[in-house]
Amino acid sequence: MLRYFTAGESHGEALVAFLSGLPAGLKVDQAFVDRELWRRQQGYGRGGRMKIERDTAHILSGVRQSMTIGSPVAIQLENKDWKNWQESLPIGEGDPAKHKRVASPRPGHADLAGALKYNFSEARYVLERASARESAARVAVGALAKLFLHQLGIEILSHVIAVGAVALEHEVAWEQILSLYQKEEILLNCADPKAEERMKEEVDKVLKSGDSLGGVFEVVAHRVPPGLGTYAQWDERLDALLAAAVMSLQAVKAVEIGSGVVAAASPGSAVHDEIGYRKAAGFAGFTRVRNNAGGIEGGVSNGEDIRVRGYLKPISTLRRPLQSVDFASREPVKAAYERSDVCVVPAAGVAGESMVALTLARCALEKFGGDSIGETLRNFEGYRLQLKNY
Repeated sequence: MLRYFTAGESHGEALVAFLSGLPAGLKVDQAFVDRELWRRQQGYGRGGRMKIERDTAHILSGVRQSMTIGSPVAIQLENKDWKNWQESLPIGEGDPAKHKRVASPRPGHADLAGALKYNFSEARYVLERASARESAARVAVGALAKLFLHQLGIEILSHVIAVGAVALEHEVAWEQILSLYQKEEILLNCADPKAEERMKEEVDKVLKSGDSLGGVFEVVAHRVPPGLGTYAQWDERLDALLAAAVMSLQAVKAVEIGSGVVAAASPGSAVHDEIGYRKAAGFAGFTRVRNNAGGIEGGVSNGEDIRVRGYLKPISTLRRPLQSVDFASREPVKAAYERSDVCVVPAAGVAGESMVALTLARCALEKFGGDSIGETLRNFEGYRLQLKNY
C-alpha cells in the first residue's frame, strides 16, 4: 500500500516527507519535483515568505541513481527562514524570553481549538504545525506519485475557476489547462485571460483594505482508466478518498466532484451522463456526451476525466485583524498577526494536484500491484487488453 506522512513546522529547520510503497525502478526526475515545488510558491497575492524560501527537494533515502529502490523515500525541504527563528523555537530549553508568543487566537485558524486541545497557554506551536507551509512536503511526495502515474499515461493538473466573487461559468478543456502548465509565469492560473484580470483586481482590492480572499480550484486527472476504486466498501470508494484527501488541505472547506453542487438542484435527466458506444478505425469503446459525474460513478472511475474542486476559505491571518481575546487576560483584543498571504488559490490547486495524485497512485497500486515498475506495467497492460476486448 502507498503510504505517506509529513513532519516539520512552519518556522522549524526543515519539513520532511515520507512515502513508502512505490515500486522499484521508477525513474525520479529531480527537475520535475523541484518545478512542482516552484509552482506551489507562485501566484498573485502571495506574501513575504515566498521571497525567502526557494524550495528544492533533498532526497535522503529510497532513490539511488535516480531510480526508486523499493524502500521508503524520505525528502527534506530546508526552511531558509529557520535562521531567523532558531532562538525563538529551539529544540532544547533555550531562553524563554526570546519565545514569540501568539497571544490572541485568529478567527478561522486552528489557534484556539489547538491550544485548548493540547493544553497550550498560547498558540505558537499550533500555528507552527497547522500552517499551510506543511503542504510543500505533500507537493514533494505528490510529485513522485505523479511520476508513477505518468507511467500509466495519467496526467494531473489544476486551474483556478474562482477568486472571490469572480468565477468562470464554463468547463475548461484539458488542452487549455495544459497550456497554463507550460507558462513560465503564474499569475492566478486561470484559463480565461479576461477573467484572470478581474480576479487580479479583486486581489488588489483586498490587499489595499487589509483583508484576504478565497476561491475555488479544480484538479483534473486526464486519461484515468475505468476501474479505480470500488463500490464494495464505503471507505474504498474513489470519490470518498478524493474528497477526504482534498479536504485535508489547509483552508479547504468544501469539495465537489464533477457538477455535484449544481446537480443537487437539477433533474436527473439534466445530470446523468448518457452512454453510447462507438466503433471506428483505431477506436472502440463506450462514450459520454458530457461529464457531469466528474469521472466517477458508484465510487469507481469510469474512464472520463476526473474533476475535483476545492473550495478555499479566505486566509485566516488579516493585516487588519478581527476581534479576539487575549489568552492570558481573557480581555478583548485584536487577533494576532503573522506575515501571511492575501490569496493562495493557485498554490492550493498545486497542493490539490498532489493529494489527487497520491490518492490515484494508491488506488492504481492496489489494483495493479507490483514490486517493480515493470511488474506493475505488465499487470496494467493486461488490464488494458481486458478493457479493449470487452
